[in-house]
Amino acid sequence: MKNKILIFDTTLRDGEQSPGASMDIREKLEVARQLERMNVDVIEAGFPIASVGDFEAVKLVSKEMKRPIVCGLSRALKKDIDRAIEALRPAKHPRVHIFLATSKIHMQYKLKKAESEILKIARESVAYAKKHIKDIEFSPEDASRTEPEFLKEVVETVIDAGATTVNIPDTVGYAIPEKYGALIRYLKENVRNIDKAVISVHCHNDLGLAVANSVSAIANGAGQVECTINGIGERAGNASLEEIVMILKTRNDIFKGFTTGINTKEIYRSSRLVSQITGIMVQPNKAIVGANAFAHESGIHQDGFLKERTTYEIMLPESIGLTESKLVLGKHSGRHAFKDKLEAMGFTLSEEDLNKAFERFKDLADKKKALYDEDIQAIISDEIANVPETYQLEYMSVSSGTKTVPTATVRLKKGDEVFEDAACGDGPVDAVCKTIDRITGIKGKLSNYSLRAVTSGKDAVGEVFVRVDSEGQTVSGRGASTDIIEASAKAYLNAINHLLFMKGKKQPRKPTPMCD
Repeated sequence: MKNKILIFDTTLRDGEQSPGASMDIREKLEVARQLERMNVDVIEAGFPIASVGDFEAVKLVSKEMKRPIVCGLSRALKKDIDRAIEALRPAKHPRVHIFLATSKIHMQYKLKKAESEILKIARESVAYAKKHIKDIEFSPEDASRTEPEFLKEVVETVIDAGATTVNIPDTVGYAIPEKYGALIRYLKENVRNIDKAVISVHCHNDLGLAVANSVSAIANGAGQVECTINGIGERAGNASLEEIVMILKTRNDIFKGFTTGINTKEIYRSSRLVSQITGIMVQPNKAIVGANAFAHESGIHQDGFLKERTTYEIMLPESIGLTESKLVLGKHSGRHAFKDKLEAMGFTLSEEDLNKAFERFKDLADKKKALYDEDIQAIISDEIANVPETYQLEYMSVSSGTKTVPTATVRLKKGDEVFEDAACGDGPVDAVCKTIDRITGIKGKLSNYSLRAVTSGKDAVGEVFVRVDSEGQTVSGRGASTDIIEASAKAYLNAINHLLFMKGKKQPRKPTPMCD
């Protein structure tokens, strides 16, 4: 009989705590839709008490999600719990996730409370939340450094109070697989009421062991794993969803009977989406979703692979949503064929967004002989995850060279008005950015700039990600084009539009939550 492991995705909460990975409400919703498409069991949508933005994001995700459980994080405080309950009100399947530190070091230095006080707070907070929502998860923060006997007492207490899931977080990535697995087995065998709750695990990657610890926990009785797309998260990150899922799928000779409900063919697309939105690029040698994960350069490897694929591949690229039939559309393709291709790739666009995307597709098809799935994904990512375009790029021309002062002329459109200006800079990108500043009146500082080729070949689409600071606000922007200067202009203008969009929507700064 198969034992289903629940996949609890915390990309929108813990993943967003990764430095520089902040997402706005539209981006969070787009990621949540993809997580639902991938069939995750639980989406931790945010920490409602942290800010107005987080509250609204949890509320919107709650309203939009049809199948998965939507979870909101809360400290063991009534005001936090009330805020989470309010944000989760539209959810079909709501869950409140309460956390409270239990290790000696946290109790002594952070909370300044005794064990008896911790037990009382834990019991009362869970009981209070249970009056309003049936599905309650409790996390004894820093569980891997908590005395096992006290941890057992905490777990028994919160289950008696109504917790349906007990999470055992390795908050600082301190555990090693053998010891962590033994801790899960200890709780499974010694907590008297453990049959009334699911054991969950939430592992951080400070020692590079988050996935190994999670898998060890599964082997020893855990029924839920908390993880993120691409393993992003606080400090060194979290356990990687794609790695855990594919370990259970690929090594079913070891993990007999264990399965997940994940649609693995959506893994690569999920990875790309999160990378594009956060600007955190996936390292080429990253397991499962890295650019080199299914690449073979060694002559010996190539020879073996061509004779028998399984000599050097333990997974099929198709199993995570990659395709080997790359050439799919060209400049003679029509709107109907383009729409069919998008639907086959899992994209559903409004008529307005479809028309915009098709125009960009035709422009790109005129510049490239061959279009790949990644080209189309880059186009769609720009359209569906973009902020409203206060300014649109109409025209740009750049003059640059070894003995020429880099100069850019840019024409932007705002409604029915057209603005044109020129500026010099230290380089062509700097000149373009300064010209955009002159036109928009927004002075931005480029704090991060990254460029990567979306596809291969001399006519590859270049994808530019920028992070721009202005008047105490930091936003991200992205753009794609076969011309990297144009891609840079689009990315920078995207960030400027983001700043303009946020001007009337200022929210209190979100504090870093003291959580797992």
